[in-house]
Amino acid sequence: EVQLVESGGGLVQAGGSLRLSCAASGFTFDDYVIGWFRQAPGKEREGVSCINSSDGSIYYADSVKGRFTISSDHAKNTVYLQMTSLKPDDTAVYYCAADYWPYYSINRSPSCQANGMDYWGKGTLVTVSS
Repeated sequence: EVQLVESGGGLVQAGGSLRLSCAASGFTFDDYVIGWFRQAPGKEREGVSCINSSDGSIYYADSVKGRFTISSDHAKNTVYLQMTSLKPDDTAVYYCAADYWPYYSINRSPSCQANGMDYWGKGTLVTVSS
């Protein structure tokens, strides 16, 4: 079965860095778009970053461009989200998700919408203090 397990969340001061990991099992990276989503209290779940290993295309939300970096390690079956220059507004539960999509992404920008994802991890809390 498909399984996604997040780790790496915690408490960090504004301006600091944190790396989240998503350990995947039960499927092949090349057949799925893998992404990171976050949900803060009172807000809708939003796509942060997604990667399509079939063509290497990547999507970043405007709010995190230049600060976050998504990457994948096929040998470890893991997707990472390196977060730098963290802000209090980044505080949220971060979820890893997978979308079955064994194709290239149009315009090399993978779809990264919560309602389009097929599988979800349980989430990891990131808290950024001011």
